[in-house]
Amino acid sequence: MTFIKVCGLRDADTVDLAVGLGVDAIGFVFAESVRKVDPALAVDLLARIPEHIRAIGVFLGNPIDQVLEIAEITGLRTVQIHDLVDAEQVQRLHDAGLTVIRAVVSSNVRDGYNLDLGEDELLIDGADAGSGVPWNWAQQQSRPHGQWILAGGLSPENVRDALDATGAWGVDVSSGVESSRGVKDHALIEKFVSAVRQTDHSK
Repeated sequence: MTFIKVCGLRDADTVDLAVGLGVDAIGFVFAESVRKVDPALAVDLLARIPEHIRAIGVFLGNPIDQVLEIAEITGLRTVQIHDLVDAEQVQRLHDAGLTVIRAVVSSNVRDGYNLDLGEDELLIDGADAGSGVPWNWAQQQSRPHGQWILAGGLSPENVRDALDATGAWGVDVSSGVESSRGVKDHALIEKFVSAVRQTDHSK
């Protein structure tokens, strides 16, 4: 089954919906964004997520000390970081007991690229990360091995094609299930999850 992460959630009703739909992970943004949550709100939202669903903190431009502090306050066990630069940063996160998802842009992916800095999982986004703009998945010549997550402009309408083109282990959606920037649409989330599961069943 394809790993599904719905990212950028900020309210209890949407968290409850995602949990009810059986997604594999829910992302909370701590970087500067219209989707940003503060740690106090995150604590309340994480309390609604059962153990079998991963709660993931998303960071960009946050010093590692701040990432560690937020993880400790909220109880996050997995962090997705878009600007990791060396293995020492990853080791510090691991030393704190955190699972690390390293987010990179598609143009930086080499053949067989995987775990270059010791991260646990890789997320591949388009050149303008977080913009919701699709990139040309079919033209991606180099793909990583193992568990990697596809992001960047995914929607209920294109996720099946994206999975067929890339064979990604997982998918990450945010703006593609919004009615307006930063506002999640419950019907679109339902359609996205349904489209992914239909793809799984057709294989």
